[in-house]
Amino acid sequence: MQLKRIRDSDLVIIDDLMYMAIDQREANLFFHLVNHLYERSSIILTSNKGPEEWGELMGDQGITMAILDRLLHRVEVIQLNDNDSYRLKHRSTIFEKESSQN
Repeated sequence: MQLKRIRDSDLVIIDDLMYMAIDQREANLFFHLVNHLYERSSIILTSNKGPEEWGELMGDQGITMAILDRLLHRVEVIQLNDNDSYRLKHRSTIFEKESSQN
């Protein structure tokens, strides 16, 4: 049921792809999802790894290239090169306040 909703969506957002390595089975499943969505849906994808690093994390250069071929065709890439965490950089926390105990 959930997979059908994803496959029928006009927009699919995938956050933090390649945060951790994925095994062969997961890479195959991801390929089938991307292949189905290719030229049917819009995809927004975030990753802390560049495409050149994906093959190592998937463990299969062939499937990696097939996925990237579909993802990078007619794409707009926005690359943030800041090494600091975007989430932490733009977050106010209690730790930023000065301590009242001296």
